[in-house]
Amino acid sequence: MSAPDSAAQWISTFLEAQAAELGAATNTLLAYGRDLKDVAAWLKQHDSGFAVATREQIETYLIHCDAQGLAKSTRARRLSAIRQLYRFAFEEGWRADNPAIQIRGPGRDKRLPRTLEVVEVDRLLAAARETGRSPQDRLRNTCLIELLYATGMRVTELVGLPVSAARGDPRMLLIRGKGGRERMVPLSPPARSALTRWIETRDSDKAECVARGAAPSPYLFPSRGKAGHLTRHRFFQLIKQLAVNGGVDPARVTPHTLRHAFATHLLANGADLRSIQTLLGHADIATTEIYTHVLDDRLTELVLQHHPLARGAKPTGSDS
Repeated sequence: MSAPDSAAQWISTFLEAQAAELGAATNTLLAYGRDLKDVAAWLKQHDSGFAVATREQIETYLIHCDAQGLAKSTRARRLSAIRQLYRFAFEEGWRADNPAIQIRGPGRDKRLPRTLEVVEVDRLLAAARETGRSPQDRLRNTCLIELLYATGMRVTELVGLPVSAARGDPRMLLIRGKGGRERMVPLSPPARSALTRWIETRDSDKAECVARGAAPSPYLFPSRGKAGHLTRHRFFQLIKQLAVNGGVDPARVTPHTLRHAFATHLLANGADLRSIQTLLGHADIATTEIYTHVLDDRLTELVLQHHPLARGAKPTGSDS
């Protein structure tokens, strides 16, 4: 098969294949597209293109990214996009070689995920029950936070959850995660209760919409926007507001922070890594293992803050 004539065709054909063959997530495809457009623009400025770029040119591009001050994670992601494109191009016969195959990535800065104390999660839940312009808003907000903390879902999984998955007072939710992988997660009694109350309210609102001639939404958390459901951006704004109302530092609270809290609190209470891996939908247990480091760091901090010897104080009482 002959290679496309333009960089735009290279990118679009590659992305279509990723979506069709691998079930790549929309956000992954968007990130690949942005990164590859940047690569294509740089190559064009240097009288080159995907069809003729050499290993040296790709390495020079990565040096250019470093000089721009881009984070290691961003540079690693761009190299990953280049590698994926050229792997696809080689398999399709667009190129007889893969100029990116031996390029070493910049690595990633090792950062432990932020998490929250149980008491801080309780404050967010309490704030959700009191935040909203109407009783319906407050029920929805409560259901959102209860589900997020009870399941460890990614925010995209939460806001895009179909209402059909949540009917019938379920003990388990079926979640479609990255790459179309499905998993089952159990619901806590408070989450089930919040879900039941929200669906009752949602269904009454739905009946009013249908009476007005509007099409019913298939989503658990519907919205009038283009997506048809609550957006990630709107939920991000909401959880920041809940943090402020609950007296929790908003800089420490994001939707993903609650996912981290879910995993860390499970581990602290005796859950095994394999179970947590399954619940989070991690393809590789190495991704889940980072929570052991989070827990170790938290225990170390606890000792340093509260043990009398760690504070330099002498213990009181007898030596026995």
